[in-house]
Amino acid sequence: MILFTLLRHDWLKTFRARGFYKNLAVNILLGFVVLYFIAIFFALGLFLQEFLKDTAITDKTPLQVFNGITLYILLAGLAVRYMMQQLATINIQIYQILPIKRTSIINYLLFTPLLSPINYILFFTIIPFAVRSVSVDYNALTAFGFILNFFFIVCFNSLITSFIKRKFGSNFWGFFAVLAFFGIIIALEYFKIFSLFNVSGVIFDYIILNPTGLAIPFIAIVLAYLLNRWFFAQKYYAESFGKKAKTETHQNRSNLSFLNRFGVIGEIMALEMRLVWRHKRTKNLLYLLVLFLLYGLIFYTNADYANRYGFLFFCAMIMTGAVTLLFGQWLIGWNSSHFDSLMTINFPIRSYLIAHFYLMLAGNILCFILTLPYFLFGTHIAMLHISAFLFNSGVNTVLLTFFATYNTKRIDLAAKSALNYQGTTYKNFLIVFPIMFFPMIFVGIFSLFSAINTALIILSVMGVIGLLFQKQLITLCVNQFNRRKYALCEGFRQTE
Repeated sequence: MILFTLLRHDWLKTFRARGFYKNLAVNILLGFVVLYFIAIFFALGLFLQEFLKDTAITDKTPLQVFNGITLYILLAGLAVRYMMQQLATINIQIYQILPIKRTSIINYLLFTPLLSPINYILFFTIIPFAVRSVSVDYNALTAFGFILNFFFIVCFNSLITSFIKRKFGSNFWGFFAVLAFFGIIIALEYFKIFSLFNVSGVIFDYIILNPTGLAIPFIAIVLAYLLNRWFFAQKYYAESFGKKAKTETHQNRSNLSFLNRFGVIGEIMALEMRLVWRHKRTKNLLYLLVLFLLYGLIFYTNADYANRYGFLFFCAMIMTGAVTLLFGQWLIGWNSSHFDSLMTINFPIRSYLIAHFYLMLAGNILCFILTLPYFLFGTHIAMLHISAFLFNSGVNTVLLTFFATYNTKRIDLAAKSALNYQGTTYKNFLIVFPIMFFPMIFVGIFSLFSAINTALIILSVMGVIGLLFQKQLITLCVNQFNRRKYALCEGFRQTE
């Protein structure tokens, strides 16, 4: 079949690429991370029955409780896919001149995302739960229907996300719309105005416990597929997408001319901000930035972490320094595609590094302001955030600027954005230790001796010293850049 031929071409393209073997060490490390999560999900599946039995809803079986949250899982899956799922692409002009049916190419674009193993990681929870709980409380046929229903949910989520992203785009404001939608649902549930739990329970109880129920998710998949077919019927030719892209590019132009008044540094800052805004790889990090800012709602409200000051300081660093941590590791790599050009013009390296330093500092200030509501959790949280902000601004910004010169992996900003580890090497993981884990361990050790305030004062003073002596520290970074610039040029020329 033509569909299998297209999949084989994609498979060969992946494994014949030089970048696949160059990033083999990173891929192996990520493989161990995946195995870690598989073990967690499998353990969750084994003990999910006991956890659901301990809920306040004692008159329902574990399956009925799970059905009540299934709609939440479905919506959460849609949100994650909207942010992370990469749309399948193909060099369509090559195949348009061959005797290949249009339907085959469309099916390839729609069903390729389903081949990603990440789609099925939750089955390591679903299958053990079905075997231990559903098959015991009901029967093996119901357990099979439960698993099949979840497979249908995965297929529906993949197809409907493809349609939404292709039809409406995955812009930054769409991400906020998704967050607002979830916020409204949670608020309605919290204030008991509308219960999505009850609606979900009724729907999925019928789907799983009735012989004809599985026809409902199957019909939903067919409708999602037909929506995509309708879209491709209008947008099959490349020029149709070109018109849309041209319009969106014109609309997304941002006016940053006010930065020009700050001279060369301001112009560089404006160019870097446009680079971030115009490319999916960098815009994807903005989505993670929003998620990082919500860390406090998970850990500050959990009594188990109340006295674990080392971990709380780690969370405070992530929230107040999200911009620095997400963008700083690739501070130079973002410009890798035109780095040779930068090195052949009268380009002030000091101004280049200062501009990036100011951008990270401005990002820290913005994150600190956005996390001010966390001060309502208590004075100790306020002290953690202030200390973390100063340490991020005075120490981590300089360390990332310095260590960024060791990352010589090229980054193609035009490449896919989701699950893209291009430019990531073992050096990125080594940088994390002095930047993140040293202060966390430092605070944790001092907290054992009830000297948490002393640790926070020391880290704050280190941050203030870094800010006061930023000129001298930037000079060290400039000298390091000059020593490493030829290695950077050579590394950035290596295309994958």
